Amino acid sequence: MTSTATPRTDPALLDSLRQDLADAPFGVDEVRARLGDLAANALGREQTLPARRAVAGARDALGVLVGCFGLGLPTAADDLARALPRTGVTGAVTLGIVEPHGAHVVATCDLRPYGDDEGRSWWVASDPTDHTRTGPLPVDHVLGIGGASSTLASWTPRTRVARALDVGTGCGVQALHLSGHADAVVATDLSRRALGYAAFNAALNQADWDLREGSFLEPVAGEAFDLVVSNPPFVITPRSAGVPLYEYRDGGAAGDAVVEALTKGVGAHLAPGGVAQLLGNWETAAGQDWRERLGEWVAASGLDAWVVQRDVQDPAEYAELWSRDGGHLPGTSEYEALVGAWLDDFAARGVEQIGFGIITLHRPTTQRAPFVDLVELTGPVASPMGPTIVAGLAARDRLAGMDDDQVLDTAWTCAADVTTETHAAPGASDPNVIVLRQGGGLARSIRLDTLDAALVSVSDGELTARQSLIAISALLDLPTGESLGAGAALVRRLAADGLLLPG
Repeated sequence: MTSTATPRTDPALLDSLRQDLADAPFGVDEVRARLGDLAANALGREQTLPARRAVAGARDALGVLVGCFGLGLPTAADDLARALPRTGVTGAVTLGIVEPHGAHVVATCDLRPYGDDEGRSWWVASDPTDHTRTGPLPVDHVLGIGGASSTLASWTPRTRVARALDVGTGCGVQALHLSGHADAVVATDLSRRALGYAAFNAALNQADWDLREGSFLEPVAGEAFDLVVSNPPFVITPRSAGVPLYEYRDGGAAGDAVVEALTKGVGAHLAPGGVAQLLGNWETAAGQDWRERLGEWVAASGLDAWVVQRDVQDPAEYAELWSRDGGHLPGTSEYEALVGAWLDDFAARGVEQIGFGIITLHRPTTQRAPFVDLVELTGPVASPMGPTIVAGLAARDRLAGMDDDQVLDTAWTCAADVTTETHAAPGASDPNVIVLRQGGGLARSIRLDTLDAALVSVSDGELTARQSLIAISALLDLPTGESLGAGAALVRRLAADGLLLPG
C-alpha cells in the first residue's frame, strides 16, 4: 500500500496559510494550553481520547486546527473556513492539506507546531499519524516528529557553521533546526514523498534548503560539510518475503549494515573540525561486547569517535516494538508472522542484543591519533545535550593532544555541578563507598577509591594534579609512580565529561 500525493508548494497560498496559523495562534504553548496538561500529556503518548474530548464541538480557530490537523477529525468546512480566513477551504484543498467530504473536510496530512530550546518555532507537515488510521502504515509513509528525531535534535551541536548536511531528511525536522545556525543546508533522501514534504515544510517556514534525491551520501559525492546529522533508516529488518519495508525506517540492507556504512563513510564528507551526529541501532552477538562492534566501525572511519549507548533490547523486545510501529496489532496473524520473521533473522546471525544510541564523529584539525570513547548511559541526561557535546568534543580534543605529563602539570578544578556522595555501614567511622555525581550534562555517576576522592577534593585550581598526587601518595603511603599513573587516568576520565575543568 502506498500513500497519496504530498502537499503542494503554492507560494501565495503558503503565505496565506502561514499568516492564518500565526493568527490562530497555532503554537506549541498555545496548543498545550488549549488542550490542558492531561490531554497534552496523553497525546504525547499517542493516546488521543482526552485530546478529542478537549476539542469536541470546538468552534475557536485553535481548537478547530488541533482537531483537523492534529487529530485527523472530520471538520465542518465552515469551521475550517473561519479558522483559516485567508487560505479558505478552497485554498487548503488546492494545497492538498485537506480533502472535501460533503459538508466536512478531512486532513490529508498531520500538521503541527514545533519548537526548539532556543525559542524558535515552526510548523511541520507529515503523513497522518497511525492513531488516525485503521490499518498498517503505507510503506512510503513519511514520519513526522518522533522520539528519535527529538533525540537527535537535542544531541546535535548548535554552533554556527557554514555548510550542514541532513542525511535522510524525511519531512525535514533536522533541516529546520540546522537552518537556525547553518549558512547553507543540504538535505538528502531516497524517498520522493519525503522530499515533497520537506519542500513543503521549507516553503511554509520560509527556509531555503538544497534538497537532493538519492541514497544516503551519494547525492553529495565529493562535497564536505562542517556538520552532518542523520536520523537514518536504522531499523534492523528481516530481508524475508512478507515483511513490509517502510522507507522511513528501513535502509534496505541486512542487519545493522546501514549504520555501519554511514559511520565508516561519513568522514569523506567532513571538513577539518567537522562533526557528524548520527543515531543508530547495532547488533551484539552472544559473547560479544557492543564496544567491540562499534570499535571496528569507528576505527575504520579514521575519525574521533564518541558513542553513547542509551538503550538495549533483546530480539523479542525489538521485534515486538517494530511490528507494532508499522500498525500491526498483537494477537493478529500478521503480527505473529512479523515477530517470527524478526526472531528467525536475529537467530541466523546469533544476535543476543540490539543497542540504540548516538554516534558523534569528529575530524581533528591537527595530526594526531583519533580518540575513541564508547560509553553506556541509560539514565536521564541534560536537555538539550548539544552544549554538552560541544564541550565534550573540545575537552576530548584537548586531552588527545596532551601526554600524561601535561595532564599532571595542569591545575584542575571541579565543575560547579559536581557533588560527592558517601555511604558507610552502620556504626562505621569511614565511608566504604564514595560516588562523584554530575548534576548536568551526561549526569555521570563515578565510584571513587580513596586516592581518587582525595584528588578530587583538592582540585580547586590552585595546585597541579602532580603536586596534589605527590602529597596524597605520601599521606596514604602509596607508591608515587602508581599514584601519578592512576591520577592521570582519572583526570582524563573526569575532564572528558566536564567534571574537571582546567585552570
